[in-house]
Amino acid sequence: MVAKKDYYTGIALAVLATLIWSGNFVIARGVNQQIPPVSLAFYRWSLATVLIAPLAIKKFKEEKQIVLTNWKYIFWVALTGITLFNTFVYVAGHYTSAINMALIGTTSSPIFATIMAVVFLKERMNTFRIIGILLCVAGIVLLLSKGSWENLASFRFSVGDLWVLAGAFAFAVYNILVRKKPRGISAINFLFVIFLLGTILLFPAYLTEFNITGPVQWNGNLYGSIIYLGLGTSVISFLCWNAALQKLGTGTTVLFGNLIPIFSTLEAVWLLGEQINSIHLISGLLVIGGLIIANTMQNHNRIKQ
Repeated sequence: MVAKKDYYTGIALAVLATLIWSGNFVIARGVNQQIPPVSLAFYRWSLATVLIAPLAIKKFKEEKQIVLTNWKYIFWVALTGITLFNTFVYVAGHYTSAINMALIGTTSSPIFATIMAVVFLKERMNTFRIIGILLCVAGIVLLLSKGSWENLASFRFSVGDLWVLAGAFAFAVYNILVRKKPRGISAINFLFVIFLLGTILLFPAYLTEFNITGPVQWNGNLYGSIIYLGLGTSVISFLCWNAALQKLGTGTTVLFGNLIPIFSTLEAVWLLGEQINSIHLISGLLVIGGLIIANTMQNHNRIKQ
């Protein structure tokens, strides 16, 4: 049983993590004219690495050997979760709205992850999870087709949609890989190592982009965005999320990820002046309902225990 204080603290931490994470899509859209996508990702993860290093350096020294032993695993985790995922989201920010990015990105990734878990990890899917996935797919199709059969019949993915889906796929691979994290690597050191390696892997693409686009014209808004991404979405959110996992357990905590598209949509309307319509609302409800059904029913027994 979870103590009442820990339970409410865990809920607060999970909500805070998703609230901060949701701003990632808004910033990706909001600064797309000020900074190229690879540079945005590179500066974000460089700052995150510097900020988390003091917290992790002791554990890193203690666990250095096991990290080196598992370098191939660390490489793929860093590549998919750090180097590719958010970079693809930032590219998408040049082509599609923050609302679309949030709805497509945060809902397609669990579907990809579920399918891969069944195929590669031999996880079982019960009826509720299948129903949940079908509702999620219905919500995404409704959003992309704008509720029109004519649009659906002639549908072609936009460039932004494809980049978001590519990012969602990369993050799904990351989530599958994280389940195989070696026990000898602590949570804080794990984040530090993948932040560091992911940033290093971004560096060649950053140099290439820099040579094409030239230096970034910095201003207060851009500095604030980088700090928000590096400190907020990279360090604070991960630490809050990990603490919530400890207090609530995985089955309960993952449900709070359903709040990200809601928060992102509200922030996009408020900060970017994006328009929300009935299609966004209905598709969002379908997707969130599907995720809740899939996760709540799948984990019901474990949550009760």
